[in-house]
Amino acid sequence: MRIAYYRVSTGDQSVAAQRQAMGGGFDKEFEDVGVSGGVMAAGRPGFAKLLEHIRKGDTLCVYAVDRLGRDALDVQTTVRRLIDAGVAVEIHGLGQIGRGVGEIILAVLAQVADLERRKIRERTEAGRLAARTALQATGKTHRGKDSLGRPKAADTAAVVLWRRENSASISATARHFGLSPATVKRYAAAAGAGTN
Repeated sequence: MRIAYYRVSTGDQSVAAQRQAMGGGFDKEFEDVGVSGGVMAAGRPGFAKLLEHIRKGDTLCVYAVDRLGRDALDVQTTVRRLIDAGVAVEIHGLGQIGRGVGEIILAVLAQVADLERRKIRERTEAGRLAARTALQATGKTHRGKDSLGRPKAADTAAVVLWRRENSASISATARHFGLSPATVKRYAAAAGAGTN
């Protein structure tokens, strides 16, 4: 059985590009959306289900090594566990990972993914520090924003009030204000108005 696994780190990303690049034709597909590669493979809901399902003789296909994770030791341990269980692991563009040279290539790529995760964390923290410093000194972040974090798409109180006055659903309120349903739910929860 050919099984595909897809992962993206944030909820606003899609696995569609990975699915298209890998060409389909899989017997079963598993995915984790909005799950960091820093989370150990067995701790991700989609990958945990995959581990329960996969059997000896199956082939696991992934788009890239970093889709398996960004912790080098976890990636190597996971792949070794699968190979030991008789599962073939195939990385798009690399082919099947086997003992010997395949494990060496996997180790190098997993280390690169791990390094990139640390670099992303460093860049993010440096950006936050620069924004905080500039905000304290000038009242604006280093990028000219009035506050840290994501700017509000609409006034929370106005959204909640309109929804209450019109007995509107989440989706109707989202359409009215040009917001996503998730944003309306977040505003309603923050105002203690409930999300029903």
